[in-house]
Amino acid sequence: MKPLRFLLGVACWLALAGAFSAVRAADAAAPAAPAAPTSEERIAALEAYINNGDPGKSLTGVAGPGHNAWMMTSAALVLFMTLPGLALFYGGLVRKKNVLSVLAQCLGITGLVTILWWAFGYSLVFGTSYGSAFFGGSEYFFLKDVTSAPNTNYAYWVSQNVFSMYQMMFAIITPALIVGAIAERMKFSAILIFVTVWMFVVYFPLAHMVWGANGFMNGVWNGEAKIPAIDFAGGTVVHMSSGWSALILCMILGPRLGFGKEKMAPHSMVLCMVGTGMLWVGWYGFNAGSAVAADGVAANAFMTTTLATAVAAFTWGMLEKITRGHASVLGFCSGAVAGLVVITPACGFVNSTGSVIIGVLAGVIPFLACTKLKSMFKYDDALDTFGVHAVGGTLGALVTGFLATSSVNANLVGAPATKNGLAALVTNGGLWLAQLKAIGLTLVLSVVATVIIAFILKAIIGLRPTAEVEQQGLDITEHGEEGYIA
Repeated sequence: MKPLRFLLGVACWLALAGAFSAVRAADAAAPAAPAAPTSEERIAALEAYINNGDPGKSLTGVAGPGHNAWMMTSAALVLFMTLPGLALFYGGLVRKKNVLSVLAQCLGITGLVTILWWAFGYSLVFGTSYGSAFFGGSEYFFLKDVTSAPNTNYAYWVSQNVFSMYQMMFAIITPALIVGAIAERMKFSAILIFVTVWMFVVYFPLAHMVWGANGFMNGVWNGEAKIPAIDFAGGTVVHMSSGWSALILCMILGPRLGFGKEKMAPHSMVLCMVGTGMLWVGWYGFNAGSAVAADGVAANAFMTTTLATAVAAFTWGMLEKITRGHASVLGFCSGAVAGLVVITPACGFVNSTGSVIIGVLAGVIPFLACTKLKSMFKYDDALDTFGVHAVGGTLGALVTGFLATSSVNANLVGAPATKNGLAALVTNGGLWLAQLKAIGLTLVLSVVATVIIAFILKAIIGLRPTAEVEQQGLDITEHGEEGYIA
């Protein structure tokens, strides 16, 4: 028995020794744990958070609570612009037999675009896997891997899921703006199909070109951009695209029955005024939120948005007083929206003086477009989407090229801007040429795409309801409801 015990003891000892050696070998092969950040690195990360800069290795992949909170608030504000802001603004301007149709169109577009954005839109705009300057990629289809960690192509301190929801609100309101030009005379089903196709053909590629990390016209962040243009919050992407498409669509549809013969006054200026106020409040998320941080650039955009909007509203009202003898509530509301539109591409790039100049121009040029141009060419832009958004967006994109200054936004002369030539354009006063190229590309894409989509839909399902349905009103015939019951 003793020899057996001895052999078993030796075997156990050898087994333990082998296990110990294996553990030591595994420890030697395993990578060393990363060293804890030094005090200097932690201080640098804190400074980066305050300045909205690169956090470095110590806080990579961590969202900043303050910046995240501002972007969630901004996303809610931009949705507030559509629901209920735009819905009430447009709803008050139509006749009472069509008020619910406008509300239904805003609600329907909100749901539709949300689905498109979740499935494909976010990835096509902000992805990069295609390596294209015109379309993003497929890596985020169905919001795959869109988590609470930041996408550092766009923000160091904002969760990518928050960023994606914020940008979705822009995608929602853009086609909803088109509703204003074709109000009271387009079938609900035709609107939804038109918007579906239009988003893929116009909005998604245009938004990638202007805001995508490798976008064709992203002068601020893409050092390889062929057109080094700038658009802080959507002069080209949102207002020009929707406004020019709205003009083409309303011309293809033709005027409302009785246009120019019957009175088609707004049924409720009270609703219009309430909607305007909601749009103004929500627009702070639209413009100041486009800094994608609660930083100094956002603060500047907040100020310039306020100044330009107030000045434009006052200017439009005073022009009415001079030319017509009275300043109307509709005039003040139209001026305010025009000011919001024109300052949008410029708000993060111009100073207070520049914003006041923009406010005056926004009160004058869209006023002339809505009162003179419209009557001259007799197109039925029912709620002046073209006069305010297309003309205003185009004007804003152009004047941004003259008034942008690096003193309020150093990104205009940063590393990408130096590489693609933007910095030199800003310094030497040639930025307006790049802006003009971006305007031209946006206009051509919007117009050509709308013509093709509209005529195909017209041939397949028709765009307008019957004359009897239109005469009765879209509320009861399209939606089985009435806005007001006497």
